[in-house]
Amino acid sequence: MKALDLGNPKVLSTVLRLVIPAMIAQFINVLYSIVDRIYVGNIAQIGDTALAAVGVCAPIATLISSFAFLIGTGGAPLFSMALGEKKEDKASAILSNALTALIGLALIVTAVVFLFENPLLHTFGASESTYGYARQYLLIYAAGSLFSITSVGLNQYITAQGYSGIGMATTLIGAVANIALDPLFIFVFRMNVAGAAVATVISQFLSFLFVLIFLRMKGTKIRLVLRKPDLRVIGKIVRLGISPFLIMSTDSVIIIISNAVLQAHGGADGDAWITVSTVVQAFFQLLTMPMLGISTGSQPVISYNYGAKNEQIIRRAEKYIVCMCLIFTAFMTLVSLFAAKPFVSLFTGTPDIVEKSVWGIRVFMIGAIPLSFQYAFVDGLTALGQPQYAIVLSMMRKLVVFLGCILILPLFYGVQAVFYAEPAADIFSAVLSSCVFLIVFPRVLKKRMHPGF
Repeated sequence: MKALDLGNPKVLSTVLRLVIPAMIAQFINVLYSIVDRIYVGNIAQIGDTALAAVGVCAPIATLISSFAFLIGTGGAPLFSMALGEKKEDKASAILSNALTALIGLALIVTAVVFLFENPLLHTFGASESTYGYARQYLLIYAAGSLFSITSVGLNQYITAQGYSGIGMATTLIGAVANIALDPLFIFVFRMNVAGAAVATVISQFLSFLFVLIFLRMKGTKIRLVLRKPDLRVIGKIVRLGISPFLIMSTDSVIIIISNAVLQAHGGADGDAWITVSTVVQAFFQLLTMPMLGISTGSQPVISYNYGAKNEQIIRRAEKYIVCMCLIFTAFMTLVSLFAAKPFVSLFTGTPDIVEKSVWGIRVFMIGAIPLSFQYAFVDGLTALGQPQYAIVLSMMRKLVVFLGCILILPLFYGVQAVFYAEPAADIFSAVLSSCVFLIVFPRVLKKRMHPGF
């Protein structure tokens, strides 16, 4: 219940106490999808087909989650800046309007999915054999999107107050429940793919309930109080949240197009290649999501001290964030060399899929270490209230390099070339984001610390 002092001059201690729980929370968050996929892949007789179906739903689930980041990661830096400026009423208004926006978006997203599930699934790569399972999973998952979007979005405001341990607990509650409920609904109740979706929704509801209770407790620094919606405040939140939203939502677009390209160039093995991609993406999330915990989990200390005009703390925090990202990506690169096959074996025992998945994981990891700079610098600029740079850098990586490689490379080198789009985009974006950050970062700080110059 004790909030961190975000203005503490012992910067490394503060960053670690923010980052470690955030990394653990994001790692646990990955377990939602990985545990689902492991259990689904081991369903008797239909495992590989069902796993491909869940893979088709994965980008839609990511797209749904991205709306939580639009409001959560968008408003949290503004919230922390207000705390740094000692404007608690302003922070309270941001939190209240965030809740309104999250609920509104969740209801709209649910309605859209139910109205357009058929074209969505076929666009996302569903085949005749996978459509039925994919439909079951998607409709149940979408029915619980109010819980997932609201809990993930509001949890950002818990961490932004310095309650890093509580933020981790929110995710932990859902993950533990999901791990426990998956085998019950899938195998004991024999609900198969539908059971995996039901287990996920129940788990998300528990996280949602925990977040609301904590934010309403008297001991919470900034409590959640219902206010009349203010479109100006919501507009500011959305403006800053566009960057993380586009990063998340374009992940969905990339996976959609990737699945379609794999299906088109894979011929009779199209579903098998989607299964391979699903497993590879699951491993890569073990890299990207904890690293997102580092880069976004540390945002409160940057935003708070930006509001409080503590330049030296911001500079030192950013150095520590970059170092942590580099250490983590180097570690995961080593893990991919030795643990790829055991990881893949959790999902499937089909030899051909195992072999291709291990190869795909190692290809994806080629650009993992350079990717550290993209995450640290893009999220650092967002924390400083500079979404325009973050948006451009993110879109260059995803929609220009990544998407271009997915569409062009298979025309010349076949279906396997799709997997090389990831390292190509990661290495390019590392160079570009580093150059932009080194130019923009000192200018932004100078303007904030010395507004007259």
